[in-house]
This record gives sequence, C-alpha cells and structure tokens, in this order.
Amino acid sequence: MRTQKNILVAFILNVSFSIFELIGGVLTNSVAIISDSVHDIGDALSIGISYFLEKKSKKEPDDKYTYGYVRYSILGAVITTVILLVGSTFVIVNSIKRLINPVTINYNGMIIFAVFGVIINFLAAYFTKEGDSLNQKSVNLHMLEDVLGWVVVLIGAIIMKFTDISIIDAIMSILVSLFILINTIKNLKSIIDLFLEKIPNNISINEIKEHLLKIDGIIDIHHIHIWSIDGYNNYATMHIVANKENKEIKNKVREELEEHGISHVTIELETKDEKCSDTNCHINNKHIEHHHHH
Repeated sequence: MRTQKNILVAFILNVSFSIFELIGGVLTNSVAIISDSVHDIGDALSIGISYFLEKKSKKEPDDKYTYGYVRYSILGAVITTVILLVGSTFVIVNSIKRLINPVTINYNGMIIFAVFGVIINFLAAYFTKEGDSLNQKSVNLHMLEDVLGWVVVLIGAIIMKFTDISIIDAIMSILVSLFILINTIKNLKSIIDLFLEKIPNNISINEIKEHLLKIDGIIDIHHIHIWSIDGYNNYATMHIVANKENKEIKNKVREELEEHGISHVTIELETKDEKCSDTNCHINNKHIEHHHHH
C-alpha cells in the first residue's frame, strides 16, 4: 500500500510542478527549463499510469490471469519509457535549433526557478525512495534525475549570469535529454527481456543443474524452463528423472531452487525406464525430420 500512496503524492507534486515549470521556461526563455518540464510532464504521466497499473498489479491471481496481475506493473514501465523516449528526442531537436540561433535568456529568473526545482524535486525523490517494484524503481530513478537536472540548470544559470554565454542553456538541455535517453533505453531492455521470457540475469541454468544433480536419487534433469514474471518473482518448471520415488527429492529440489531465488516451481518426476517424449525439449526437430523423408 505504501508504494501506491507515495506514487499518488509524487504524481500530484509532479503535475503541478511541471505546469509551473513550463510557464517558467517560457518566461525566462530557457530551453533547459522547458526540456526539464517536458521530462517532468512525461514523468508525471508515467507516474499516473504507474499508479493505476500498480494498483491493478496487486490483484490476486484469478481464472483469467493465472499468474496474477504482476505484469501490469511492467506495462506501466513500458508506457513511461515510450513517453520519455519521445519527450527527450523532442527536446534534443529543439535544443539543437537553439544552438544554431541563440536567444536572450533571463538568467535571474532561471536561477530562482532552478532553486525551486532542486528543492521540490528533492522532496519528491525523498518521498518515493522506498519501494521495490521495477515500476517504483523507474519512478524513483526519474525523481533523482530531476534533482540532478535541476542542479545542472542552477549551475548553468549562475555561469551564464556571469559570462553571458547563452548557448550553455541549450547544451545543458541536450545533456539532460541524452542522460534520460540512455537510462530509458536501459530500462526498456530489461522490460523487453521479461516479455521475451529471458532467464533472469542472476540465474544460470548450468549452475542450477549442477547443484540439483548432486541431490541423492536424481539421475537426470531436462526440460528446464526458468523465467520471471516481473523481475522479482521467478518461476521454473522441469522434469526430473529419479531412481527412487519420494517426497524428499521434491523438497530438496525446492529448497535448492529457493536459494537461487526461484519460488514457484513445478516438478515432474520420472523413473529411469520411463521414456520422456522429448528429452531436450526440441520442439521443432520432429517436423524437420519429416521433411527429409520426402
């Protein structure tokens, strides 16, 4: 529940702040502030989406979603990511235009806005720092970026006030946007891995096999599938060939997998003389062989 309340608070803070910021950027004529506001509006939207989806993702499994609704939380992260990709690209394009034709900027106004920006975003980041879902992590990451973004703007505004080099504004804007872009792409990659059912990063099938084969009574293991539903809950299914039928083997396997961070396990026990229809899970090989006969 804690996560949800935090997300809502962050959402309200962010929306009101983004509007304040957009006005500030237009008044001071600073593209760095505008770029921050685009970023913040993106964050706010994403936080709003996260809020609803995070809420949905907490629902218990039912007949339709047998794994529960956890992936909805990741869907939130996907939408956020797309918004940020579009937003930061848009800002980069505008900043480049500014580099080509610089404009006059109200430095004092910028400094005042930046001070506000640092304070407000610091508070928002502080409120959302607890939380462990991928979604919450991505929300908190945005918050920290916002603080950093504002610190950069503040320093830039002070330098510009004393040197009057106005392209610093556009350069800052591009740097902030690139930073957002790189992080967003990293985030997207981990989300895509989940959707592609890639094995979680910290798990190695060979290592698990090695450990399981040491268990007394286990002769062979095949058909291992390991995937994660949301980056936290890991699932595994496997066929185990055992030379004795007992509950103990299953329990030992479960304990071993629990140590590897896999909590949902489905095990099929087989005896040595039982022919498993496809030992290595070669789904397509059978079809290929048929073609050779023709």
